[in-house]
Amino acid sequence: MDEKTLLDILHIAEHLKDTTRHCYTSGGRHESVAEHSWRLCLFAWLLRDEFPQLDMDKVLYMCLIHDLGEAFTGDIPSFKKTAADSLNEDKTLFNWVSTLPEPYRTDMTALYKEMNALETGEAKLYKALDKLEAVIQHNESPLDTWLPLEYELNLTYADENVAFSSYLTSLRAMIREDTERKIAEGH
Repeated sequence: MDEKTLLDILHIAEHLKDTTRHCYTSGGRHESVAEHSWRLCLFAWLLRDEFPQLDMDKVLYMCLIHDLGEAFTGDIPSFKKTAADSLNEDKTLFNWVSTLPEPYRTDMTALYKEMNALETGEAKLYKALDKLEAVIQHNESPLDTWLPLEYELNLTYADENVAFSSYLTSLRAMIREDTERKIAEGH
């Protein structure tokens, strides 16, 4: 890849450092999309031994690129995101990906299609971890930053996504306990 193209890609990715998510950090500031993506990658890497049947490098790639579309559209919380929003993000993202040099164009296109289809074990794991990371972050954020709907959402979010794995189902139960404790303690 020529140096200019590399820098252009990195400049696009840099937008994720300034694109904030709905969630807050434990210190009380908005989390960036880049921060979420970084911890999601760490999360996936730490689970390599739990899913030996999966291509965990592919899962890491999925986690790494999963929110690149938000560099163009910004972040829309899942409870506000419409089908039209998702379509717009995908269209904008695929337009950008189509300008990338090979093999990145082909590789990223294939990864995004697999992620959107949610049929492979790798795609299911990436999606489950993406949602679990958001719940964990909410549990770490100050309770006064939560919207009223998040009290229930944090108890159920990702349940359907973890159902394919007994490990993730158990992890989700532990995270739910953290949510219940946080709500009961009121902070």
